[in-house]
Amino acid sequence: MADHSTKSYDFIFLGTGCASLSILMRMIGSGRFADKTFLLIDKESKNNNDRTWCFWEKENGYFETIVYKKWNDLLFKTGELSLSLNIAPYKYKMIRGIDFYNYCFSKIALQSNIQIKYGKIDFERNNSIKINGESLITNYAIVFNSIYLPAKKEQNKFYLLQHFKGWIIETSTNQFNPDQGTLMDFSISQKHGTTFIYVLPLTPNKALVEYTLFTKNLLQKEEYDLQLQNYIKQQLHISNFKIVEEEFGVIPMTNEDFTAYENGMYHIGTAGGQTKPSTGYTFQFIQKQASQIVKDLILKKYPSKKINSKKRFHFYDSTLLHILSKNKLQGKEIFTLLFQKNKAADVFKFLDNETTVAEELKIIGSLPTKEFLAAGIKEFIKTFN
Repeated sequence: MADHSTKSYDFIFLGTGCASLSILMRMIGSGRFADKTFLLIDKESKNNNDRTWCFWEKENGYFETIVYKKWNDLLFKTGELSLSLNIAPYKYKMIRGIDFYNYCFSKIALQSNIQIKYGKIDFERNNSIKINGESLITNYAIVFNSIYLPAKKEQNKFYLLQHFKGWIIETSTNQFNPDQGTLMDFSISQKHGTTFIYVLPLTPNKALVEYTLFTKNLLQKEEYDLQLQNYIKQQLHISNFKIVEEEFGVIPMTNEDFTAYENGMYHIGTAGGQTKPSTGYTFQFIQKQASQIVKDLILKKYPSKKINSKKRFHFYDSTLLHILSKNKLQGKEIFTLLFQKNKAADVFKFLDNETTVAEELKIIGSLPTKEFLAAGIKEFIKTFN
């Protein structure tokens, strides 16, 4: 393989996860970059099913061919109530990490103008980048960075973590309705903060069961396993099962100010502010960003150096983070009211940042006025000042 410290490339991708590959697949698919050279850098190859992306979508998406499972019906549960959510015209979809990686890297393997290097990526204080200790000479390359580096915490910002442990379990008898998933089940202890389980049946005897929290700190490793065991036995009434896969993840939920371009790099994915601060959903925001970047590259030769988002949605996210971080209301109560008083499709549209102001006012009006008004005034001043 060539010496990547000296060879020039047109595009360099730091990280080969969802954001980088979503851009690259569209660049390859466009046929407009066949004369360009690419370098992909990551710490290791992507050959494990290390994550699952779940999202809602109306139409067939860019990666429709690798969607592993879809659900038209979802449940929302609290212990006190169980809501059957009519999510039309949306479908709730799942893409497995390993299917995504295999799909993308099989296409990359057919391209003679793309090279891959594996090694430790370090960002130095002088804004230089080192790969396995060697300086990366970027020359005139357009550099995309998808590696999230937590910024120094600011006093007037909020920093929660969405952390989760999931098991794909298999049972010897049919236990699940594969046509109906559970989006959120809050019938478990809320002592740590906003905590819920979601259950996504894959077959009548196989399902993903995931324990999820929105809190400031992670739990002890054993606690995630204990809570999953308890839920499966006590709520799903399954005593005999086999764990066939497991995943663990941490997603930042913060209203810090992300930058699209800094130190000669375009930040993408979570590193570029594409994780929804109030929910942790990321996949669809990455797809929107990827489409816009490739469109910009074709029309303008360079991506925009500004994050393409409306300020009012940042304000809504900041308000919810304010309330959760300061324990003004429980997440359980907020999400219950959202789905109890609004159509699920309207909530999904709102969480996708695609609603009109009139639609947003209706949804916000379904939430406790006192707490949201108090938090909203403070966050409005910070957002629009």
